[in-house]
Amino acid sequence: MSAVAAPAAVLPLPRTESAGGSSRRRLRSVPVQAGPVVPLELGNPLQLSKTMRARLLAAVRALVSSPALADATDGARLASVVLTAKAKVRDDYQAKIWAAELGRWLGVSQSTVAHTVLPELRGAGFLGSNVATNAFGHATGLECWVIPMRQAQKAGDRRHALALSRSELAVLLSLCEVLFGPGWAPKDKAPIPAGLLAGRTGRGAATDRLGLLLMVLTTGSTGWLQLRPGSVDSGRGRPAATVGGLLGCTAAAGAKVLARLQAHGVADVVRQETGSGLNAKSRVRLVPVARAHGVAVREARRTASAVFSELAGTASGDLECGGAGETLVVTGVKGAEQGEMAGSADLAATAQHHALHASAVTAGGSPQLSCGFSGEGRGAAGRRPERVCVREDQAVDGETAVAGTGSPVAEGGPLRGEKPKDSPVDERVWQRAAGAGAGGRPKAAGWEKAQQHKRVALPADLGLRVALGPVSWLWKQLNGWQQNRVEEAARAELASLEGLLAVPGGAPRLLADRLADRLKETGGEALINKPLGWLIGRGLVRRPSCSDRRCDDGTRLDTGAECENCGNVVHIRRARRAKTAAQIERELPHLGDDEHRRVLEERLREQAAIEAEDQVRRREQARAEKARREEARAADQERAERERAAAAAADEVRQALACEDCGQQQAGGLCEACGYRRRAEALIVEAGMVVATWAADLADQGDVDAVDADVRASLAADIERARGAFLDSAPPGELEADPIGAAAVLAFGALRAVEAALPEFRSSALGRLARTEEADAEAWRAYKTEQRRRWFRHNPNGADAVAAATKAADTARERTAECLLAARLEQLREQRAARTEQAAAAPWTDRLPQLAARALDGDTAGAVIA
Repeated sequence: MSAVAAPAAVLPLPRTESAGGSSRRRLRSVPVQAGPVVPLELGNPLQLSKTMRARLLAAVRALVSSPALADATDGARLASVVLTAKAKVRDDYQAKIWAAELGRWLGVSQSTVAHTVLPELRGAGFLGSNVATNAFGHATGLECWVIPMRQAQKAGDRRHALALSRSELAVLLSLCEVLFGPGWAPKDKAPIPAGLLAGRTGRGAATDRLGLLLMVLTTGSTGWLQLRPGSVDSGRGRPAATVGGLLGCTAAAGAKVLARLQAHGVADVVRQETGSGLNAKSRVRLVPVARAHGVAVREARRTASAVFSELAGTASGDLECGGAGETLVVTGVKGAEQGEMAGSADLAATAQHHALHASAVTAGGSPQLSCGFSGEGRGAAGRRPERVCVREDQAVDGETAVAGTGSPVAEGGPLRGEKPKDSPVDERVWQRAAGAGAGGRPKAAGWEKAQQHKRVALPADLGLRVALGPVSWLWKQLNGWQQNRVEEAARAELASLEGLLAVPGGAPRLLADRLADRLKETGGEALINKPLGWLIGRGLVRRPSCSDRRCDDGTRLDTGAECENCGNVVHIRRARRAKTAAQIERELPHLGDDEHRRVLEERLREQAAIEAEDQVRRREQARAEKARREEARAADQERAERERAAAAAADEVRQALACEDCGQQQAGGLCEACGYRRRAEALIVEAGMVVATWAADLADQGDVDAVDADVRASLAADIERARGAFLDSAPPGELEADPIGAAAVLAFGALRAVEAALPEFRSSALGRLARTEEADAEAWRAYKTEQRRRWFRHNPNGADAVAAATKAADTARERTAECLLAARLEQLREQRAARTEQAAAAPWTDRLPQLAARALDGDTAGAVIA
């Protein structure tokens, strides 16, 4: 028998302490049964006893929460439950099944079972299987066994969660059949109908089926799901967090599962209505469980908002709550299970628990319950409960023997010790009633503040007015804060569109056309219930159909024509679909049209999932590469900054050095005048070597020095002429006013004189070297070579041949002169470098007389004399 009848409501006998310290028991009054006990159907798996439900819940949780299946899909976890339920005790806890049949149980295809579900279970060490064959050796199915369940059965410990008996396995299988069984018609037997979620197939079907199974096993006999306690995500709510906790996923995923179950009619989320229209509390009722126990789901849904505040987790006994002519009857439930009916707040900070107060009843007769919970005496206006001692000095009605429940502040006199004045509570109640309007709801606190800065007209900016023109009616429905958010989103989208257009100024018109098209898709402004969400999430956002940033719903934003990239994407997808269909035809030629279409869609979804994963991977790689580049760029900038700082510090130190030649302070190691002198000296040495290349015997150092002396004398004369011209043109007293500047000007004049003379020396040297024997020989060879050209052979002494040969000879002569000049200059530089090294390596005995002969400057002479 899969279920047992619920016993009558029994309250535990509380213990009290006597005066002597010994405990004794006292009897409590128990209300009579509020209605007839619903008879449980024999073999109905939805009418589980508390013990059976706890036993099956522990077994399912042990399977789906196993660490071995931590990374497995929900299909693999649900498959472990189905194979456990179908295990036969006589076959050593094995289940014989086909992959296609297991896919029908899970709501997935045979390919998914063969390529995903079974490999995951085998890889986790959770499933063992063999191919079952008949007497002829033909395969008849798979013999599967769940390894943890088989080990628990063979261990012999009946306290183990997976050590289920034969009857418990049968109940679990029946429950799975009722919830999501595929349904079949056995031979010579009554057909087994399909389960509640048998039609839910495809993506997420296994998750929905597993979630429904866990929710049913967590639901009491009244059909209310036991919600998760403690703080939860306020944005999702306690029902979503509960479903997510059962499945081991996030509250967001739990909300999606709960929404799909609501769409299939197996779950119902009942929310309390508040004055502001916001959702404060919610409960989840499993409709099949409630109907199986005879609970009027429709009536309960109508009266749920009226009894929410009266339901408390500490309530016990059977209930009959009346209000507005409707009755919520809950029968055949023990007091321990009433905690599952308690309303739970969607918001984590909402208070839940209240103190338990006894209902005031007459001494005898049938009690007239008003639910008997905390917060009962609120009155018809929905006010907050008053203090416990309210109107305690007033007489009790003799007919009902119950204290009045009206509000003493609104209807009676003041409390004891208080002054007879109007209560601020009445003023706030009157203001809420006046603000609500005739027949309307009271507005939420802060509504006036939100509407304080509301603007009826569109923004003053012309671009925004043009862009938001099609949704001007929706703009009027927004409060001030929402209008600011929409304006920010519209400005951001306009800036994005301006960056895509070749001609500036067209972004507002494009955004207005987009909003008009989105309104046409929706069906008009009147069908939009949430203007802010529609504008932010649908109206203003760009919806590219391909990877091109200029694409919006298949249209190019810059040209207004159809997006060519989208056409390529469509062509690629069609080619892939055709290729996949041909592959399925080759692999599975026996499939029908419907099965072929289903397999094709599954494979296309798998390919799309693979592409999505690859895109995510590439996006992560691009993000990592971008971070690496930014890190390298930051490191380079930091290194460059350090180098600039070091160079600035070194330059500062160098600028503080005195001149090496004249000793001028703060000259950076070399003053301006000495710098010009050094350059002029280097050019004078270069001019002497240029003249020596043709006028001296390079092997005779004395001859080279004589030529160098002549050149220096000639350049000194030029420098003196330039100096005299400058001194003649300078105003009187200017040179004495700035001696350092005057010295720099004179040194620069000497440098310009040497620079002007050096090209003349070079030209003269090339002319002299062009008349050497080497140049004459090279010119003659070039002349004869040109005459022997193929086109001059018939007349080598003709005018053309002689002209060409003369030109070739002149070119060869010039090149030879340049080559001789470069070679002889290199020889002279090497000789000069050798003499410099010998002079540096001379002993101090030879160098001291030369140093002693040098004249000292004024500061040094004064220091020596002192």
